[in-house]
Amino acid sequence: MHFTQLLEQRRSHISDKQFMLLLSLLIGVLTAMAGLVLKWLIGQIGHLLTAHFSIAGANWLYLVYPVVGILLTGLFVRYVVRDDIGHGITKILYAIARKRSYLKAHNTWSSVVASGITIGFGGSVGAEAPIVLTGSAIGSTLGRLFGLNSKQVMLLVGCGAAGAVSGIFKAPIAGLVFTLEVLMLDFTLGSLLPLLVSCVTAAAVTFAIAGTGTLFEFHLTNAFALERLPAYLFLGISCGLVALYFTRVMNWLEDQFRRLGAPWRRFLVAAPILSVLIFVFPSLYGEGYDMIRLLLNGHGEADWREVMAGSYFYTSPHLLMLYLAGIIVCKVFATTATNSGGGCGGTFAPTLFLGCATGFLFALLWNMVWGGTVALPENNFALLGMAGLMSGVMHAPLTGIFLIAELTGGYGLFLPLMIVAVSSYLTIIAFEPHSIYTMRLARKGQLVTHHKDHAILTLMSMDSVIERYEEHLHPADDLGEIVRQVSASTRDVFPVVDDAGKLLGVLILDSVRHVMFRTELYHQLHVSQLMSRPAALLTTQDAMDIVMDTFDRTKAWTLPVVDSSGIFVGFIRRSHLFATYRQMMADLSDE
Repeated sequence: MHFTQLLEQRRSHISDKQFMLLLSLLIGVLTAMAGLVLKWLIGQIGHLLTAHFSIAGANWLYLVYPVVGILLTGLFVRYVVRDDIGHGITKILYAIARKRSYLKAHNTWSSVVASGITIGFGGSVGAEAPIVLTGSAIGSTLGRLFGLNSKQVMLLVGCGAAGAVSGIFKAPIAGLVFTLEVLMLDFTLGSLLPLLVSCVTAAAVTFAIAGTGTLFEFHLTNAFALERLPAYLFLGISCGLVALYFTRVMNWLEDQFRRLGAPWRRFLVAAPILSVLIFVFPSLYGEGYDMIRLLLNGHGEADWREVMAGSYFYTSPHLLMLYLAGIIVCKVFATTATNSGGGCGGTFAPTLFLGCATGFLFALLWNMVWGGTVALPENNFALLGMAGLMSGVMHAPLTGIFLIAELTGGYGLFLPLMIVAVSSYLTIIAFEPHSIYTMRLARKGQLVTHHKDHAILTLMSMDSVIERYEEHLHPADDLGEIVRQVSASTRDVFPVVDDAGKLLGVLILDSVRHVMFRTELYHQLHVSQLMSRPAALLTTQDAMDIVMDTFDRTKAWTLPVVDSSGIFVGFIRRSHLFATYRQMMADLSDE
C-alpha cells in the first residue's frame, strides 16, 4: 500500500484530533530519547577527558579541550550539515513567524551531535536549546510528512518544544509553560491537550530510563520567613540587572564577532578567549551543573571551596566571593565565544548557572553586612537566583518559577520563587522589552506575540497576498495596446515599467475608459500620457503591519509591490488582504 493510500485510510478512520494526540505522544517519546542521547554523549565525552584532572591546582588541558571542541563542531556544521544550526529557539520563533513552522529535517539530529561535541569538550553553553530545536524539528517534520495544515504543524512544533523541556529537565509543567510563554504561541484551550500529552510522555520516558530523581538534589532546611521579604525583593532586582548585563553584552559581543567575517577569523579570536577563561575559572567548563549542585547542597566553606576545584583559587578558600564574582562577569564572554567560535549550544544552562552564582553571592554579601540581624540561607538563595535569572533573561517568570521548583523539588519556597521571578522580570523590562531570544526578530518585525492581531500580521506572508501580472505596459505603448491588455484581463489597474522591469507608475482603467472606444486615437495617445503615480509603494521586505498601515493611510484599494531594486513584483488589493486576514483569524481561533 502506498503512503498516500495510508494517509487516506487514516483520514477515513482517525479524526484529526485523535491523530494529533497520537503524534504528540510520539513526539514526546522521540524528544525524550533525543535528550537522553545528548546527555549521555556529553557525560561520556566529559568523563573521558577530565576524569583524571587534579582538583588542587590548575589543569593545562583546559586550554586545549574547548578549542578542539568548537573546532570539531565547526567542521561538522560546515562540511556535514552545511547549514546554520545556532540560536535554536530564535530559529524556531522565526520558522513559526516566517516559514509556516517549517524546520529542516536535519535539525532532528544535527543539533544533538554538534552540541554534544561542543559541551563534552567544555564549551560553556547548554544542551537544552539544541534539544528544543530538535524536538520542534521532529514536530515540524512529522507534520509535513502527514500533510497537515500550517496550524497543525505549528501545534506539533510546540509539542516538540514542550516535550524537549519536559524530558531534559524532568519538568512537565515547565515544558508546557515554556511553550506558551517563551514561544508565545497563542493556542486555544483545546490545543493544550496535545502539549500536555507530549510533556507527560517525555517526562515519563525520562523517568523510566534515567530514574525519578530531580535534576538537582535540594533539601530545604530553612523555610520561607517573613523577615526575609526585603532580601527576596532585592535579590530579584539584582537578578534583573545581571540578566540585563548578560543580554546586552551577549548581543554586543555577537555583533563584534559577526563583523570579523569568515568563520576561521571568528574561531581564531573566540577560541583563545574561551580556553583562557575556562583555565582561570574551571567552573565555566561545560554546562556548569556540578557547581550548581555544590552550591545547592554544600554546608560551609569546606564544601563550597570545591566550586574552585582545578583552579589556582582552590588553595585560597577565602577568595570564594571573588571567584563567584569573576564567573558572573565572565560567563557571558565564555558562552558567546563558544557559539561565535563555531560551537553549538544554548543559554538555558548558562542562565541557571549564572542565577545560582548570583543568588549564592548575594546571600554571602548580605550575611557579611546584615547577617547579625537577618541571616540568609545561601543554598536557598542560590535556588532563588536560578529562577530570577531565567525570568529575566528569557522574560518568562512562570517558566522560571515552575522549572526551578520542578528541577529541585523546592516547592517549599514557592512564594519566594514568585517574588524573585516577578521582581527580576519587572526590573529587566524597564530597560529591555524583549528577551534574549526575541530581540533580533522583534527589531525586524518578525516576532509572533500573544497579541492576536500582531500575531496574525506576523504570520501572514507577502507572497500570500501579492497578485502577479504576466503582462506589463511600457511608456511608449499606445492606446491600442492598452485596449488589448484591458480586453484580455479582469483587472482595473496595470503596471507601467521600463525595459529593466522597474516600476514607473500605474495605469488605472478609469483614466482610459472615456477614450477606449475612440479608434482614431489608438495610435495617438500613449501610456506615458495616461499613467499616474501610485498612492504609495510597498516592498517585498515590508512587514504586514506596515502594509496595513499604508492602506489605512492612503485609503487606496490597490498598491504596487517592488523588490529592493525597484523591480515590479505585483499588486496587493485591500479586499484580498482583508479576506486573507479574516481567514487566518478564523483558522487561529477555530478548534
